[in-house]
Amino acid sequence: LEHRDSNGGGGLITDGATQWMTAGAGIVHSEMPTEQIVRKGGLFHGVQLWVNLPRSQKWTPPQYQDLDPDKAVLLASDDAGAVVRLIAGELAGHRGPGSTRTPITYAHASISEGARLSIPWRPDFNALVYVLAGSGMIGADRRPISEGQLAVMNDGDLVTILSDPKQDSRSPELEILVLGGSPIREPISWHGPFVMNTRDE
Repeated sequence: LEHRDSNGGGGLITDGATQWMTAGAGIVHSEMPTEQIVRKGGLFHGVQLWVNLPRSQKWTPPQYQDLDPDKAVLLASDDAGAVVRLIAGELAGHRGPGSTRTPITYAHASISEGARLSIPWRPDFNALVYVLAGSGMIGADRRPISEGQLAVMNDGDLVTILSDPKQDSRSPELEILVLGGSPIREPISWHGPFVMNTRDE
């Protein structure tokens, strides 16, 4: 993957911003669609990703980051058939703007029809690929994957995704989220969105 200047993206950055929040000891927030979506309507994806904090940081002070689309680090595949927006963590020697308390990587990739994206991956991280739109194949054994499906990858240092030669007209590209991180390996107990280490907590 090579770095792409954010001004050279040619409209490849999504319109919506990313809100990155560390809930820690507690935070009040509301999630609303953008004013443009409310006025004009349209198709958009809303994704919530909750990253567990290690026991030592459960009561850390809360933090909120509002990441505008132009803050994402843009990377491109060698043949420019895929564009990756790095939101948080490190990927191929580049660092995204999102600040995390646990080591993770979180990126949004758009892969053109028939194109392939190979992402170098830390072998000590787990790896997930979620399909927002489109269809393709994933991994060395080229398993089919399509909209709304999540792939959990095996151990390895490379994540490979191929876009089908023809995509649905609603989405001319395969749109995916690629994410993963260092496993905490602590007991968890949850109630609603609250995740602690024991039921008493």
